Amino acid sequence: MAISKQRKEEVLHQYDDWLKRSQAVLLVEYTGARMKDLDAIRAKIRESGGEFHVMKNTLAKRAFEANGMSVPSELLEKSTAVSFAFSDPAATAKALSEVVKGMEFAKVKGGFMSGQVLNASQVKALAEMPPLPVMRARLLGILQAPAGKLVRTIAEPARSLASVFRAYSEKSAAA
Repeated sequence: MAISKQRKEEVLHQYDDWLKRSQAVLLVEYTGARMKDLDAIRAKIRESGGEFHVMKNTLAKRAFEANGMSVPSELLEKSTAVSFAFSDPAATAKALSEVVKGMEFAKVKGGFMSGQVLNASQVKALAEMPPLPVMRARLLGILQAPAGKLVRTIAEPARSLASVFRAYSEKSAAA
């Protein structure tokens, strides 16, 4: 179905806004999908802080190129839907991988992250990464470990001295 030039400009503006706000963009082929299945994917992606939209390939290509992303032609073949990761790319990729796992019609084609093209295996690797809060907690643990070790090392001589005094006082009290 043909759409008017004005409507195309509105759609391009919306795509442009989504691309600028997203940290990663994941492309999915959905040939043969039912509306119920697409709604399930949308709901799962929304839970992870992203959005999932069916896009016209020609308009998607124009939007990507307007944002400086060179799109390989195989990413925009057949029916294409796009998942935008607005908050946590790993969580969105994980949600997308989980929801399309049982759907034979849906296939992750690839995507973009920080302007770099991702193939399907890189999207899978992104999905296997822990979510952002877990990564932050791990990093914080790594950063705090040397400080904790330093505190224990500095406190050890005083602790040893206190043990000597306690043993001496207990020996004196027993005598």
